[in-house]
Amino acid sequence: MNSIEFNSITEAKEALDQKRLSVTELINLFFDLIKETDQNYHCFLELNYDSAIRQAQAIDQDFENKISKPLKGIPIALKDNIVTKGLRTTCGSKILQSWIPPYDATVVKKLKEAGAIVVGKTNMDEFAMGSSTEYSAFGPTKNPLDTSCVPGGSSGGSAAAIAASLSLGALGSDTGGSIRQPAAFCGVVGVKPTYGRVSRFGLVAFASSLDQIGPFARNVNDAALLLDVVSGNDPMDSTSLNVAATNFFKSLNSEVAGLKVGLIKELTDQCDQVVKETIQKLCDLLADYNVVISEISMPSLEYSLPAYYLIAPAEASSNLARFDGVRYGLRIDGSSAKDMMIKTRTEGFGNEVKRRIMLGTYVLSHGYYDAYYLKALKVRTLIKKEFEKAYQNYDLLICPTTPTLPFKLGERMADPVSMYLSDLCTIPSNLAGHPSISVPFGPKVKNFQVGIQVLANELDEQKMFNLAKFIEEADE
Repeated sequence: MNSIEFNSITEAKEALDQKRLSVTELINLFFDLIKETDQNYHCFLELNYDSAIRQAQAIDQDFENKISKPLKGIPIALKDNIVTKGLRTTCGSKILQSWIPPYDATVVKKLKEAGAIVVGKTNMDEFAMGSSTEYSAFGPTKNPLDTSCVPGGSSGGSAAAIAASLSLGALGSDTGGSIRQPAAFCGVVGVKPTYGRVSRFGLVAFASSLDQIGPFARNVNDAALLLDVVSGNDPMDSTSLNVAATNFFKSLNSEVAGLKVGLIKELTDQCDQVVKETIQKLCDLLADYNVVISEISMPSLEYSLPAYYLIAPAEASSNLARFDGVRYGLRIDGSSAKDMMIKTRTEGFGNEVKRRIMLGTYVLSHGYYDAYYLKALKVRTLIKKEFEKAYQNYDLLICPTTPTLPFKLGERMADPVSMYLSDLCTIPSNLAGHPSISVPFGPKVKNFQVGIQVLANELDEQKMFNLAKFIEEADE
């Protein structure tokens, strides 16, 4: 039996329930496939074989226990900025290349409580700063759909692992599009939940007011199930929302008739022609199913990219100050404490991380705070108000997930601005704190489909999932 037979969590659960294979056999299938093929993609930085097999054997011994768990025996991959007790967590950086956390992130605890088995940690742009997974200190990940292309980033390892069938589900983090953009490039489903719906405790911070953990999956059903498992209030996270438990998976349907959906003009207009043509096909299809679809203008979104690249680096410069060679991670001795910190950070951080730390420190410095950072915060408020106004008239909004199809490895490494533009369509949801999902749609162009992004008002993930489910079914 080959693991490729399982295209979803639901299919694997059915096979386990019907005893067509054991959990240990299932997990071994995935590890065998990782060992055979991941050398072609470099999705994983660390495998969790011994612990995963022990957990699988324990589940098999107790499988007659009728206690239902939503992810019982299901293999899950984790982006390597989500801390895991006893399992190396590097954030794709030399400065943490030997760090083994003493605790689990809240989402990891929730996965384990749901019966999931962590198979390993996935590659990522260093400290989640990048859009191609080429900024990893341990080498780039390749797109399984075309290994000459990037998988997107910063959660490229997780997206590629799902696309290559090396895991049935995965978690990533999304600060400016780092789940949805690689999901679009790799032809899988990726979700950024409402800010605060999923605990950030145990997520190594990039930009704390923007970061959010979310799932990758092969289909919308699995993505909804994963989000149900990892959602919930957490007293360990002061930004965690105290809202009712979710049941997106059981409430999922693809009924869209009567919905009012807005196509965001400012984001769609800046996309390549093939992307525009694909989303127009979707708009025509939605109209055929009695969805009220119309173009909507949101002028403030023109400023979302520059606002983001002031706010995120500013927060990063503060968050990454803790990596100084004193408490944990890499330490390179020097003639003084200052010299030690300089040497440690110079050698430990990559060029992109250094670039963003310097930019963030600059915009927070005396004389520039009001001119740059404060103005960016005002733009963020303006964007959020514009979204709130839009949702008074529309149930959901749509736009492409990315302006282009995947680009070649190395193509944008010498031009950081062109790399930043990859997140043009995804950044607004992070600034507003609203949920959004990327789902593949339309005919393939050189192995790739266009990612369609569905955006919803805060805590309105159910409508978002339902429209995404319709798009998925229409594409079959």
